[in-house]
Amino acid sequence: MVTGQESAEQAAAPSKPDRNLALELVRVTEAAALAAARWIGMGQKESADQAAVDAMRHVLHSVRMDGVVVIGEGEKDEAPMLYNGERIGDGSPPQVDIAVDPLEGTTLTAKGYPSALSVIALSERGTMFDPGPCVYMEKMAAREEFADLLDLDRPLRETLALFARRKGTDIRDVMVVMLERSRHDEAVKEVREAGARIRFITDGDVSAALLAVTERSPVDLLWGIGGTPEGVISAAAIKCIGGAMIGRLWPRDDRERQAAIERGYDLAEVLDQDRLVAGNDVFFAATGVTDGDVLQGVRYEGARGATTESLVMRSRSGTVRRISARHDRAKLRDITGERFG
Repeated sequence: MVTGQESAEQAAAPSKPDRNLALELVRVTEAAALAAARWIGMGQKESADQAAVDAMRHVLHSVRMDGVVVIGEGEKDEAPMLYNGERIGDGSPPQVDIAVDPLEGTTLTAKGYPSALSVIALSERGTMFDPGPCVYMEKMAAREEFADLLDLDRPLRETLALFARRKGTDIRDVMVVMLERSRHDEAVKEVREAGARIRFITDGDVSAALLAVTERSPVDLLWGIGGTPEGVISAAAIKCIGGAMIGRLWPRDDRERQAAIERGYDLAEVLDQDRLVAGNDVFFAATGVTDGDVLQGVRYEGARGATTESLVMRSRSGTVRRISARHDRAKLRDITGERFG
């Protein structure tokens, strides 16, 4: 018989640690990275992407979870990839939403450029924001110390001045990372006229968001219009590693705008990381494909070996792990066929 006092003591006791799914997910991103890395510099981004998808799906089905892809590669009849609505895992609890980008930076991989990643994020079922028809969103991300300075409506030059004042430095010491796109031409002019500096990226704004929120990073602010899937994945990472992010849906044309309105989206709403990923137990894993500022890429050791570097994070505990792994490619091929090259 349990007394009232014993019941109260049990309720007050710390809960028993449960499974850290991120530690299982790192096998997923490692597999995708190892598969994609065989295509680095080959000029075939579709082949690299398909290799990553095939390897990721193969390992995902071995993870003990009941997952639904919320952020994937589009609808089933439009993409042979990990598609929105696909059921992933072995079907056992917990029930989770999944965001995947098997190869963030297909062009980066095809051209052998830095900062390609394989990434995956999970949160409780029903907690990930579905961007619907909107492919792009405006984004800002920075470290926690600058969280209150993020504002999508304030002129960018004023925000940069506030960053400089908060840092206690000249504005020339403020660095903005943004995608190199023609839609950013006016913002580029504004940043340069303000006196701040820009680090352009050709692709891969999940990696850039991680860079913007990392302590002792040379980058202070992520700004720009990029993919909504990457925005949700970045929000999941930021909930784990710390920092702040805001975004707003950015329809590309009147047709997309009308489709979003008809589905009930508020296009004026500013979405922070807690709106983009509302869960309290978020898991994130990323493995480097090519070398970058955040992670080292896949490296080969002779005919049999390969090494990977990964980030593995969980929001509830705030634990961030950096995992270096050595892989025996021959043994992996024995298990999976030629999937890992």
